[in-house]
Amino acid sequence: MREQYRTAGLSEAEAAADPYEQFTRWFEQAAASGIHEPNAMVVSTADAQGRPSSRTVLMKGYDRRGFVFYTNHGSRKGRDLLENPRVALLFPWHPLARQVLVTGYAERTGRDETAAYFRTRPHGSQLGAWASAQSTVIASRAELDRLYRELADRYPPGEQVPVPPEWGGFRVAPETVEFWQGRENRLHDRLRYVRETGPSGAETWRLERLCP
Repeated sequence: MREQYRTAGLSEAEAAADPYEQFTRWFEQAAASGIHEPNAMVVSTADAQGRPSSRTVLMKGYDRRGFVFYTNHGSRKGRDLLENPRVALLFPWHPLARQVLVTGYAERTGRDETAAYFRTRPHGSQLGAWASAQSTVIASRAELDRLYRELADRYPPGEQVPVPPEWGGFRVAPETVEFWQGRENRLHDRLRYVRETGPSGAETWRLERLCP
């Protein structure tokens, strides 16, 4: 299976001054294109022994501090990040022949920020965060459904659901952000922003081109 990419390129002259602005441009274009869940990203982690794992989650926000997603801290990715905060994010916008790859470090969001986001979730999703001890073995689907029904009886619609103590956000502060644009003959454009710290402590970004 092979496809010839016939899309416009990405040049240094067209690239934004920093990766946050460039990501905003591409993210808005991905959303406008009709891609299903353009905020879906692959999160890759490794535990303290270096054993890797990946999964797709939804980005729930980003700014100049980094990219945010939420999970159970007892899940595999949660445990990995608490042992080894190095992480990679991949946004696979295949219909646009584009990818964005972020590498950096993850840290927990504050409880106030976590609670504020939790309140925006649908009622059923709030209950689901309590019902599922994410990544742990469960006897059956029936057991999961039973736990959910018990929570639904305890917290009917309109009743405030407390934030689970083991549930919260991670913010990934990037060290590098690579923008990949598919081109003909596999001569793709790859521009990577690398974070640097100046003598005054100010954050700057170096832009470099990678061979495809």
